[in-house]
Amino acid sequence: MRKFEDSLPLQLLKAREATMAFFRPLLQENNITEQQWRVLRALKAFGELESKQLADHCCILSPSLTGIIKRLEHQGYITRKKSEEDQRRTLIRLTEKSQVLFTRLSPDVEAKYKRFTDLYGTEKLTELSQLLKELTELESDSQDN
Repeated sequence: MRKFEDSLPLQLLKAREATMAFFRPLLQENNITEQQWRVLRALKAFGELESKQLADHCCILSPSLTGIIKRLEHQGYITRKKSEEDQRRTLIRLTEKSQVLFTRLSPDVEAKYKRFTDLYGTEKLTELSQLLKELTELESDSQDN
């Protein structure tokens, strides 16, 4: 068995924590958790979604997402409505308040990304991103076998 510190899942978790250290203070200043921000970002990127789609995009388990959605709705950042085509489906979308949040936070988020890129390097970040995409594709390949 490999050494504990050489565990790939552990290294990925540590890398995630190092990355989030750039963004976490900004989110905390705005009373948004990392998971809430991920949900808001997904809705911004993909538009109206069902909770299952949202869970998949955000890599959040459905039971956890339920609480996150309730809190975001209570904060006024999202709304839920029944689909007009199929009343069994509930669609989640951003509110005007969340659009204001994006407008306000976008320059700060981009500044954090720039700082991160300046420290890590554009080439290395591009290569890392490509390698991580390839790694995540292994999951779907392994499920096919």
